[in-house]
Amino acid sequence: MRAEAGETIGFSVLGSIRVVRAGAELHLGARQQRLVLALLLARAGSPVSLAELVDLLWDEEAPASAANVVHRHVGVLRRLLEPGLPTRSAGRHILRELSGYRLRADEESLDLLKFRSLSRLAGRSLQDGDPESALRHSLDGLRLWRGRCAAGLEPASRLHPAFLAVEAERAQAVREAADAAERCGRLSAVLAPLRQAAEQHPLDESLQSRLLLALAADGRQAEAVEVYRVVRRRLADDLGIDPGEELREAYDRLLHQRTQPARTGLPSPLPRPAQLPPDLPFFSGRDDLIAEARAAVARPGGPTVLAIDGMPGIGKTALAVHLAHEFAAGYPDGQLYVDLRGYDGREPAMSPAEALRGFLGSLGVPQEGIPAELHAQAGMYRSSLAGRRLLIVLDNCRDAEQIRHLLPGSPGCLVIVTSRSRLSTLLTTAGAHPLPVGLPSVNEARAALLRPLGAGRVAADPAAIDAIIASCGRLPLALAVVAARAASLPRTPPAQIAAELAQAPGSLDGFDGDDPQTGLRAVFSWSYQALSAPAARLFRLLPIHPGPDISIAGAAGLAGVPLRSGRALIGELNRAHLISEDLPGRYRTHDLLLAYATELGEENDSPAERAAAELRCLQFYRATCYQAHRQLLASEYHPMIEPGPGETPLRFAGHGDAIRWFTAERQVLIALVGQAARQGRHTEAWQLALGMQHFFDRSGRWADWTTTGEVALEAARAGGDLVGQARMHRSLAGAAYFRCEHETAVGHLDQALELLARLGLHGEMTRAGINRAMILGAQGRHEEVVRALSAELGPARAVGDDKLLADALVIMAASNAELGREEEAVRCAEQAMALSRGVQYRLGIAEAWEVLGQVHSARREPGKAVDCWREAAVAYQEASASAPAAEVLALLGDALAAAGDHDAAVRAWQEALALIPYAQTRTGRRLAGLLAAVTSRP
Repeated sequence: MRAEAGETIGFSVLGSIRVVRAGAELHLGARQQRLVLALLLARAGSPVSLAELVDLLWDEEAPASAANVVHRHVGVLRRLLEPGLPTRSAGRHILRELSGYRLRADEESLDLLKFRSLSRLAGRSLQDGDPESALRHSLDGLRLWRGRCAAGLEPASRLHPAFLAVEAERAQAVREAADAAERCGRLSAVLAPLRQAAEQHPLDESLQSRLLLALAADGRQAEAVEVYRVVRRRLADDLGIDPGEELREAYDRLLHQRTQPARTGLPSPLPRPAQLPPDLPFFSGRDDLIAEARAAVARPGGPTVLAIDGMPGIGKTALAVHLAHEFAAGYPDGQLYVDLRGYDGREPAMSPAEALRGFLGSLGVPQEGIPAELHAQAGMYRSSLAGRRLLIVLDNCRDAEQIRHLLPGSPGCLVIVTSRSRLSTLLTTAGAHPLPVGLPSVNEARAALLRPLGAGRVAADPAAIDAIIASCGRLPLALAVVAARAASLPRTPPAQIAAELAQAPGSLDGFDGDDPQTGLRAVFSWSYQALSAPAARLFRLLPIHPGPDISIAGAAGLAGVPLRSGRALIGELNRAHLISEDLPGRYRTHDLLLAYATELGEENDSPAERAAAELRCLQFYRATCYQAHRQLLASEYHPMIEPGPGETPLRFAGHGDAIRWFTAERQVLIALVGQAARQGRHTEAWQLALGMQHFFDRSGRWADWTTTGEVALEAARAGGDLVGQARMHRSLAGAAYFRCEHETAVGHLDQALELLARLGLHGEMTRAGINRAMILGAQGRHEEVVRALSAELGPARAVGDDKLLADALVIMAASNAELGREEEAVRCAEQAMALSRGVQYRLGIAEAWEVLGQVHSARREPGKAVDCWREAAVAYQEASASAPAAEVLALLGDALAAAGDHDAAVRAWQEALALIPYAQTRTGRRLAGLLAAVTSRP
């Protein structure tokens, strides 16, 4: 490989690590820097994750700066390899790969890749019946070794799996060299490498047996006998076993002087395993995933690993087997398959050693020839795969560590992995292509029922089929169980099956198959049993949470654990696919998994524990709602609700954060209001509802505001809470005002004023009076507005409430504008603007700009009106008040349309519509219709 024009560069890891550039050996720096390079070399072009490099450099807990240290070492190495390389430039040799690095090299530049190439040539020559060429290639490869892999970096070079795996390849190459030498009668030619390998692997009987034969062939029978005695004693002392058949046979040949080649004919052809399970006869759908897999495999230099993951029962194995059958023709040397039992309720997970022994046996290695040590097994396995094209299916994997030694070491093979866990590590360490499996579409689910039930039954009652699919939650395993039952009862109409499933909603009773091990409960249980105890507890508590999804903070509040612990538990459930992150930071559980969690909770947790979790959940949301509500306070300096006895780890940097939280938790909070009301927690119900008022106001969710407020008002009445009733009447008046139900709004305000007077809450009475003036203005009663608010200005000034005073002035300004008193309107609006700016009251600033726009519009000054409304829209959005911003943008669009600028008008209307849920506002519905008409014109 050329580093620069005219400069060659060579890397060595088969011994001490070396780099030679333009004929001169480079000084590679301190130990940590050399370790980083050594691991990149040992991986020979495969990615190395940042986590692996950190673990390599620090035996114990790594410092907080560990990642930066690794990046710094990589940067120094890059500039060492390419002098003059700019800082932060990647260069040509050490490339960034997702969360790690990869060394770009070929067999001309890296001795390890050259060694592997020669080993493959030796294997092909031996297979073709040419042991002389095989021996020559093997010895050429072994001569590249100058010592142990990464020598001089002990103890890491003797302990790290990557270096041990390379050493295992060397041992396998020595075995194959000895076999070739025996076939052509030249065993003494491999005596030196056999001695070295046998010394490094003193318990490897396959190496020791070959050493005996080589010593005997070289006339060293006495030394061979002594080697056998030493090995036999070590096996007894260290492992408690006697020599195996291969070593005993070699010793017997030594004693009887039968050390000539045992076989001189052509070697038997290599086995061609064909272990794939049959493809499902009814497999259908998954067209997008199949197309993605085809494209990935067909891509030049594409991935050698496809990583399929998904929740229990989603159809991972079915997809993997289907893909394997489709790709099998491209891998003529055979197919290997193993169920690793990563999630199995009957047997423990399979160890890598057990899987390797099975694979090596299928590849023609006799059991007595398989080494006992895991890394040696992996080296033999990879050597057996070298130069061959096999397809390997690793099904039901528990985690990436279980399959690390089962991945081929060189290109040519394709591995398909399935797991319930998300195998993110494979993406960085093996360059795997992820294939996450989600729920099938309704059409795919219908197709899954079509063949087992028959087209006639499906077509006869499509509504019943849709009901069955809904009850199954589109989960393929549930669909398969129901389909099997239906197929065994051909006279049972689909409507009856749908009715049986509907009789037990939220239950798994309808999904038990004939084999208990294949029912949903059993399949779900294997994932559940793999969880840590805290994660299992959280999973059981999830059905208590009232929302359609949950956040990490919500999960921590439900479980009563710190936020950091909640994040770890949610991460564990997410990796196990017992929950899914449908939206960033929002986690959802499949309905059938929720039913399973409910059963587990009822079996394992006492009613008191579940009730305590329910109360923690309510208290968490009440406390958090209080914190968010405080950020959205308008003219009230003090919140009208209390945080309650609960605690929350969440704090909000400003109104934007608060609005985002309310938006994400809206459905949860609305459900909690109803739940609290039903349970007699009246205070919690109305305070949660009132805490959402400003969010409903600013976001234009006035229908939600009304329905939630009515539930909360009834709760306050049921609890005899007059303060709660007064505040909810005032809140409902606001919802009715924005829905243009002005008489209803006045009725609520009158009841609020009566209760506030009885309670002596005069400050709230003043605010309610200002609210009443707003409604009067909407009814066109502007003289009454001016009179009423003129009376309120004195008390507001007396208490120094500038926000309240600004609210009153802007309402007066709007009414004066409607009365044609434009100068007075401008004066009031400018006063409101000054007061609002003084206290950084963004809503007040926006409202003042809006009224000034109305004044200019009345004066037939459209340019100035548009400028003011633009300022108002910006200020409203800065205050996270999307609904009033949309109203102003609608006015702006109308003004632009009237001025003939239709393109700008459409842009303003589109921006307005994007800000509000149009189904809840009249303006939204008007804009939706207007834009539909405009955009449909030819």
